[in-house]
Amino acid sequence: MADKAYLAVDLGASSGRHMAGLFDGERLRLEEFHRFENGPVTMAGKMHWDILRLWTEIVDGMRAASKQLGSDIVSIGVDTWGVDFGLLARDDTLLGNPLHYRNPRFADSYQQALEVVPRADIFSHTGLQFMQINTLYQLYAMRQDNNPLLEAAESLLMIPDLLHWMLSGEKCNEMSDASTTQFYNPKTGDWAHDLLKKLDIPSDILGQIAQPGTNLGRLRPSLAEEVGLPTTDVVLPASHDTGSAVMAVPASWPPRDNPDWCYISLGTWALMGIEAPRPIIDENVLDLNFTNEGGVGGTSRVLKNICGMWLLQECRRIWAQQGKSWSWDELTAMSKSAPAHKAFIYPDAPDFMAPADMPAAICDFCKKTGQPVPADESAVLRCALDSLALRFRQVLEMCESLSGQAMKTIHIVGGGTQNRLLCQLTADATNRPVVAGPIEATAIGNLMMQAVAAGDVAGIGEAREVIRRSFDVESYQPTDTAAWDEAYDKYKTIVKPYY
Repeated sequence: MADKAYLAVDLGASSGRHMAGLFDGERLRLEEFHRFENGPVTMAGKMHWDILRLWTEIVDGMRAASKQLGSDIVSIGVDTWGVDFGLLARDDTLLGNPLHYRNPRFADSYQQALEVVPRADIFSHTGLQFMQINTLYQLYAMRQDNNPLLEAAESLLMIPDLLHWMLSGEKCNEMSDASTTQFYNPKTGDWAHDLLKKLDIPSDILGQIAQPGTNLGRLRPSLAEEVGLPTTDVVLPASHDTGSAVMAVPASWPPRDNPDWCYISLGTWALMGIEAPRPIIDENVLDLNFTNEGGVGGTSRVLKNICGMWLLQECRRIWAQQGKSWSWDELTAMSKSAPAHKAFIYPDAPDFMAPADMPAAICDFCKKTGQPVPADESAVLRCALDSLALRFRQVLEMCESLSGQAMKTIHIVGGGTQNRLLCQLTADATNRPVVAGPIEATAIGNLMMQAVAAGDVAGIGEAREVIRRSFDVESYQPTDTAAWDEAYDKYKTIVKPYY
């Protein structure tokens, strides 16, 4: 067959890009057309997303892809991070810039919401991990603050839903991203209306829930003319980026009731869990604070959100402000040069959610827990990487508890696989083989869901076969496991007060 082209807008918390997938019937190859920076904008003490600048970048990328691929582009789909949203008024006016999930205000509203509705009650409705960033607590903060935007809103669209509406003119709430809100009920496939009522949050602003693979129709006519794509459809991938990343894991399909492999989607966040055929909502999941997020093909991503490369990204940003502009390769070399297992942090401690100075926060944590304080930048990096690897071991044990099976393999996908040191440390710390790749998992999952929707690929099982044929992976075998066993015992003692 002649190449079919699909376009993925893959928008992460720190950057975005347009990736075209060219499919010849056997293999998928990628071509990048546009890349741009992303991040929070702070104004008057609040953190926002600059959604209009992001939209401009999206249009620029579509224009660049159109110049080369033109009418070969069958469809376009957007994936982004979860939990954040935009509000539209009755006339479809966008009500302000969407808030960023790291706003400190949500820590208070999270605790206050739990005083109104008990934790177990919220979990019974949603099966979701408790995190202050969840949409539920963002909306509860708006309600408590009598925010006029909430009163004026007629529609709530999650960030990818908002961008799909900008592209097509069609409003809906895609399921995988809706499942990050903590007011989606995975057992009924509908919104948790009773829960929202208890918190006095309006549910009439929520729309129809649509599944990955839904075709929303053609681009808006004016946009299609502007970018030169008159016959391109807008198709929903798993629009939560982790859902698309897990779609691209080169593992078996369909999922088993007791899976024997787990995944880590490694980027700003590290999402670690198992792919299950149905939600798991029981006391064990509640006690472990795992989450049930929607996946492709009716699956459930039973996982835990872990602070990921954010630790390193923020260290790099702070050091650049100090005139130390190191590349990622240089930072990895520095990490390797530092002694291992000297000090540990708990990556998911509140200390690391949004500190003004990440290196200082890491040093302060070590000091207050009675450990040696990292003496230089290399030691700070090694402390963060060792701690992430040990946190993965901790969550691996939880995955095995939920599955009832030993995990034979850990699949790591996403941009974080480029940090080969962390991949090896993960194999060492967990005493499990690690299969790393594909790097561009989120974009690949997005593109392959579009191919499935177009009928060019028969289903998700075939899509994963295409991915295995198309992209190389790298394997890491565990080494020096006795030293890591000792480090793990020390780590658990230090971080126990935090979980």
